[in-house]
Amino acid sequence: MAKAGIHPDYHSIKVVMTDGTEYATRSTYGKEGDTLNLDIDPKTHPAWTGGTQHMLDRGGRVSRFNSRFSGIGAIGKK
Repeated sequence: MAKAGIHPDYHSIKVVMTDGTEYATRSTYGKEGDTLNLDIDPKTHPAWTGGTQHMLDRGGRVSRFNSRFSGIGAIGKK
């Protein structure tokens, strides 16, 4: 038997997808009746939609990485 008082409250909430559609589910998020607004969901994220992912180079990080490790290649390559 589980210990009493150690489990989070499990209650109903409303989830709002990026396109505005909503559904009700049960969760430990927030309080009873709260709304969870999603920034990323299966309708828009490339991992689910099969779209391409774009890498943003913020502050030259990708450029610095590429220049720093440009000499490293596959085994046997000189």
